[in-house]
Amino acid sequence: MAYVSAMLKPILIHPDPRLKKLCDPVADISDELRTLADDMLETMYDAPGIGLAAPQIGVLQRLIVMDCVKDGDPEPVVMFNPEILASSDDTNVYEEGCLSIPDQFADVTRPKEVRVGWIDADGNPQEKDFDGLWATCVQHEIDHLNGKLFIDYLGPMKRQMMTRKSAKMKRERNRA
Repeated sequence: MAYVSAMLKPILIHPDPRLKKLCDPVADISDELRTLADDMLETMYDAPGIGLAAPQIGVLQRLIVMDCVKDGDPEPVVMFNPEILASSDDTNVYEEGCLSIPDQFADVTRPKEVRVGWIDADGNPQEKDFDGLWATCVQHEIDHLNGKLFIDYLGPMKRQMMTRKSAKMKRERNRA
């Protein structure tokens, strides 16, 4: 897949009210939305990250992109209207980070395996089981579509500390 026309998008930094909003379902997959998905992939790879949700670039629609392959050929996944259909009782703990909360990480417990349903860029319904890092990533990105950040899983003190640090970084970036 060539991303010749892909454009890097600025990533919103927490706290930003758009990151806490419930996103609207995508009604129709247009060329404009497919281009947006390409731009999001390019932005994610450039950051670098393994997932990006549309609200992180200020678009309040249910669209996520991800690629959890660290070595080898990329495996980009584009999901319109993704939803978790089933989750395992077994859990995993991963140290999560977020492109909207730069340079901050914390352990988050999530279901180890999930089945996700979504519409692909060609408008076809898809369903797949994810486990390990892919499962954590897809849950993290779907959370963004529901206005939830990974720090919302943390205790109030740690969440407050990370929010303050992120707000300070955001102020410093805006001054630069």
